Amino acid sequence: MKKYREILKKPIVTEKTLRLARENNDYTFEVALKASKGAIKEAVEEMFNVEVEDVRTLKRAAKNKRVWGTWRYTRKGPWKKAVVKLAEGDEIEGFGIE
Repeated sequence: MKKYREILKKPIVTEKTLRLARENNDYTFEVALKASKGAIKEAVEEMFNVEVEDVRTLKRAAKNKRVWGTWRYTRKGPWKKAVVKLAEGDEIEGFGIE
């Protein structure tokens, strides 16, 4: 179980991801940078006891962000997200979908 928590860092809950979950049964997670699609699929299936049909991943590059009110910049690190499509009839409880 601990291994899966290292792969799946946190769910991404926005208006768009909630709409995707409600309409298409797609759930979005922030995952470890080195996590493979197979490892993500296995982690979601074991943690939430659901069947995963498809996993799509996207890596976001690091960005420089300006600190408000100063001339300094800070660097936001790279991150990876995964959109997981569940089988028909499966859902993840407590994701904010009514």
